[in-house]
Amino acid sequence: MWVILSLLGIMIIGAGSIALYVWSSLQPTAAGDAQKIEIPKGTSANEVADILEKQGIIKNSFIFKYYLKLNGQGARFQAGLYELNPGMDNDAIIAKLNAGETVAAETIRFTIPEGFTVLQIADKLAAEKLIDKAKFVELIASQAAWGDAEAVRSIPENDDLHQRLEGYLFPETYEMEKKSTEEDIIKRMVSELDRKLAELPEDWQDVLEQKKMTVHDLLTIASLVEREVVVDEERALVAGVIYNRIADNMMLQIDATVQYSLDKPKERLYEKDLLIDSPYNTYKVNGLPPGPIASPSLASIKAALYPEETDYFFYVTKKDGTQSHLFAKTYKEHLRNIEKSNQTAG
Repeated sequence: MWVILSLLGIMIIGAGSIALYVWSSLQPTAAGDAQKIEIPKGTSANEVADILEKQGIIKNSFIFKYYLKLNGQGARFQAGLYELNPGMDNDAIIAKLNAGETVAAETIRFTIPEGFTVLQIADKLAAEKLIDKAKFVELIASQAAWGDAEAVRSIPENDDLHQRLEGYLFPETYEMEKKSTEEDIIKRMVSELDRKLAELPEDWQDVLEQKKMTVHDLLTIASLVEREVVVDEERALVAGVIYNRIADNMMLQIDATVQYSLDKPKERLYEKDLLIDSPYNTYKVNGLPPGPIASPSLASIKAALYPEETDYFFYVTKKDGTQSHLFAKTYKEHLRNIEKSNQTAG
């Protein structure tokens, strides 16, 4: 009898100890300051329990996992950044994870001006301490697929390309998570180009096909327009001149392509600059350069896609400060326009 009673006593004490351990493990931790806890996508309920214990939100992840199973919880936990307090009871924690009551992640905000080159973009982002410039430029030159981005697939395999993603980083104001990497930023910018192209008229790809052009060709012409034009109303006119010269087998002779060929852009180009040996120098190379020379705006892309049909083959910038152009059909008329422009110089 004493043996039986002793065994029963031991069992009762053991069961009580286990119950006390489980009960204690399920009690809230000591109250403390709120903590931000990241639950990555694809994290299982068991992994969430481990994260919560590690961050001091719960006492025992092993017991918490069984508590979830007993109550049929954990399957609806949502990923994100949470603000949780030590001292919260289990049900409150579970409710918050089920509801996806996340906090807004800290963000960065930056603006890429229209007409910026890849290197100008890299310099600006580096100056704002958002990227490591060397790593950014290295990624730009890589053969990465950039996720689901479509337009970048138009980039040809061409050793003459100065910067592989030139023209594909859309100029826009961006807001991204503070922890965004160089790769995240590039991926966001090339994806933004896809979104902007989707805003074009529905027939834009048919128009490209009729012109026997690729997206790469389109962006190249758009970048020339972007760097040559300031007045919006003239974008389609300048695009028309580019098409006319190509159709007539004339060299484009666009100063912006010479500037792109130089190590550093100049305020004024000289005759010797026009002789620079570069596949981008349209004073020496016939047709379009190998690729874009800057990031074009949507307005320039539209102009390149739907140029204004005229008989113009020449244009010169007015020197009256308006930044508009004088257009001409013949070289003789163009020379007169140059004289007019010089006469309006302040």
